[in-house]
Amino acid sequence: MLKKLLFAFTLFTTSLSAFGQNADSLTVVKTKWQRTRVARQVKLFQHHFNGQNLFGANQHISFLEIKNTGRKAIFAIGAEEKQLITTSDFGLRDTALAAINGNFFDVKNGGSVDFVRVKGKTINTNHLAVNGNRARHQQAGVVIEKGKLSMVKWDGSTDWESQLTAADVLLNGPLLTFNDIDEGLDTAAFNRLRHPRTCLGIKPNGHVILLTIDGRNAESAGVSLFELTRLMRWLGCTSAINFDGGGSTTLWVNGMGTNGVINYPTDNKKWDHEGQRKVANVILVKKNKT
Repeated sequence: MLKKLLFAFTLFTTSLSAFGQNADSLTVVKTKWQRTRVARQVKLFQHHFNGQNLFGANQHISFLEIKNTGRKAIFAIGAEEKQLITTSDFGLRDTALAAINGNFFDVKNGGSVDFVRVKGKTINTNHLAVNGNRARHQQAGVVIEKGKLSMVKWDGSTDWESQLTAADVLLNGPLLTFNDIDEGLDTAAFNRLRHPRTCLGIKPNGHVILLTIDGRNAESAGVSLFELTRLMRWLGCTSAINFDGGGSTTLWVNGMGTNGVINYPTDNKKWDHEGQRKVANVILVKKNKT
């Protein structure tokens, strides 16, 4: 009898979870996003999910969708070897249309803890664990060639990133989905707890999504990586990779928002646009001048 009750309870909770996911997916698909044209081939989408109607919570999501042709709008990496500066300062310095925070970094000494190459020059190398293992955020990344961005996955070799031929490489992760196959995530606290998140996704038509979802506030709870994986799927991405999140999560668009900051960074613990954290690198969207 006890086994039957446990089976029935498991079936009931599984059904509730599936129902919730279906409801959330419909919520995202049917959302009337506030759309703003940033430049040719670049659009900004924003929406505040109020009334606890996305993942059972209030959520604030902002993302850019960029046509990834390498023509009107191009991608680039902004990085510092040791210094940390804000995402907006990176964007302004490089006269970009937009910028989003990049990978994980050394808070004390500055610079990325993951491999970064810019214009053919290695800026930072991987800081491996004591046992020599790679972190999950060193097992995938993005590469940029002639202004076009694509995603890459670790092949298991020790010098994989050094062998990549692209002039611009930025490792990041964990990888959520790659070529329409979801990656396995364990139940570590970093994956299952809700935080502000930054994510990059690629759609089947090649368009790139640069997304922030705010968190640590009653106005926006943030998401787990499991929820982020589903969200990027619902937005049409067949590949998606998590970037550094938490207090680093920042989306900047030149000439918009408050000093260009579109989302609600959390480092000042206020629901405003002033709480940027200094970071080691960013992904830039720039106007092609050639």
